[in-house]
Amino acid sequence: MFLPEKGLFSFRLRRTETGFVLEGISLRYTAISLIGLAGETEDVVRSILVNTDIHSVAKALIHETQNMTSVGDVALALWAGAAVGDVDTTAARQRLLALNPAQADCPTVELAWAATALALDTNVEPGDDPQVGRVVGRLIDSFAESSSLFPHWPQGARASWLRAHVSCFADWVYPVQALAHFHRRTGHARSLAIARQCADKMCELQGSDGQWWWHFDVRTGRVIEQYPVYAVHQDAMAPMALFALEQAGGGARHESIRRGLDWLNRAPEIDASLVDDSAKVIWRKVARHEPGKLTRSIQAATARLHPSFRVPGVDAVFRPGWVDYESRPYHLGWLLHAVPSGEAIG
Repeated sequence: MFLPEKGLFSFRLRRTETGFVLEGISLRYTAISLIGLAGETEDVVRSILVNTDIHSVAKALIHETQNMTSVGDVALALWAGAAVGDVDTTAARQRLLALNPAQADCPTVELAWAATALALDTNVEPGDDPQVGRVVGRLIDSFAESSSLFPHWPQGARASWLRAHVSCFADWVYPVQALAHFHRRTGHARSLAIARQCADKMCELQGSDGQWWWHFDVRTGRVIEQYPVYAVHQDAMAPMALFALEQAGGGARHESIRRGLDWLNRAPEIDASLVDDSAKVIWRKVARHEPGKLTRSIQAATARLHPSFRVPGVDAVFRPGWVDYESRPYHLGWLLHAVPSGEAIG
């Protein structure tokens, strides 16, 4: 999915009736791919980047941050530069702080990326920088103790009333990862405690067949809607967050990781695997047979009326089992990041 003529990764690979098609380009997905490739051997990196130097890609991404307005995009570029190493990340760090993630109207995921990037940037000691402390502090203040979850929008952001109670899978992965990294750099005890509490809750909510479900109620800690189940959640995002927590001293959760991988290898909804050896692709997700995002929208609106309300019978009407035949490079980037070269999921 790397486009050497542009020095960037594409947005996605999609299966069509006439074959596989690459579509679009993505600076964000390029940054995530670099984060994953940073842990691979030189030969692997050279083969994926078609002999393009990883440092030149990272430097171009850092340079591009001056034109970026998204907290998340700049944070990922800074993170990528720090991961690759031997890259001057000053411009990206300055741009990120100028966007003021401690107060910006950005989603929780992007705030967490900013916290991780600032924690991993070795040019500055995060514990000595009050700006980093404010970013992490906002993330901590957004944590809902009653449900052990993070909201989709952090404290101070303008959340839609209709969906303010909805938290998605990514809203626990990236904060757990960020707080684990911040604790490793600073020894901040509160960060580790919250990361552990949130991770324990999400492992508790994992599906009976190892599925990492999609939408949750941040008020109660209950599942709002299970599907889609994304491949990237199963083999990359959950493992990388839980491994980061383990490395920070937060305890191992290998059984939950193993169960997630078991689902990917044989999803009962389709009685097959999303890992397509013949095409050399891991397909994106298993979803419901439904028009658009109907079920999750209905369930979110119903739960808004009362935390205990759900629309019954959706599994019978909108059966899970539809496969999304596309793949995005960020999935493989996070997978490489979760399990660097020479390591294995134990």
